[in-house]
Amino acid sequence: MGWTSADEGGRLRHVAGAVRLEPVDERNLEPLLSVAAAEAEPGDVMPPVEAPAGWSLARREAFREFHRASFGGLDGPTGSQMYAILVGGEVMGMVRMTRCDEPRTVETGMWLGRSARGQGIGAAALRELLNAAALAGMRAVVAETTPDNIGAVAVLQKCGAKLREDGGKVRAEICLDSTPPAL
Repeated sequence: MGWTSADEGGRLRHVAGAVRLEPVDERNLEPLLSVAAAEAEPGDVMPPVEAPAGWSLARREAFREFHRASFGGLDGPTGSQMYAILVGGEVMGMVRMTRCDEPRTVETGMWLGRSARGQGIGAAALRELLNAAALAGMRAVVAETTPDNIGAVAVLQKCGAKLREDGGKVRAEICLDSTPPAL
């Protein structure tokens, strides 16, 4: 199974396999760590930690603990639900939603391994997250990135976010009460 997506030039390309989300748990934590270590920088996928540069053993353990802390989901101690992004059954990255102080609002963040970028996977994963947020009773999803993160800005735009620049940051809001954008 697969789907077709248009790139910036309007050319169509086939993305192998359906994009789906799976809650991060012990079954997919090691595959997620493998993708992170092989295809991402530590600072792109987890908070900073005191550890040697690169994917040291200490940093790998911190990655595991960071994700395990959110196993309780939106109602757990971190108020976060993390999902492994799967394409054709393979882990490609992670997307999360975290409760905000504003009722029925969650903040999202995402990362993809380098080999998964630019294929429409990010937008498909965010759409799946929007569905999960709506099912959890949320009314809005917000995000923050930088203007130079062109991929994140494009994904947010494709998913119908209202964007505004503020102090060197791009702030996005997607209202779940409105009609979702066309696929």
